Amino acid sequence: MTKPKKSLMRSLGEFTGHIVKAIRQPAKKEARTIRHEQTETRSDDVVLRRTVIEEIEMPADDRSGDDEKCS
Repeated sequence: MTKPKKSLMRSLGEFTGHIVKAIRQPAKKEARTIRHEQTETRSDDVVLRRTVIEEIEMPADDRSGDDEKCS
């Protein structure tokens, strides 16, 4: 059994929905990698790898104006 083909209006509605969803989502925080360290230890047939990644998350610029009020 095959699915019926989507109409043009249905496809446009889904496209618009994706755009609106992207606009409404809050911006992601910017993350910067400070240090990336990898150590490896071998013992016979066993290999132990340890990876440490240090990151800093910077808050997104909030320019919505909620905190600022005109007097």
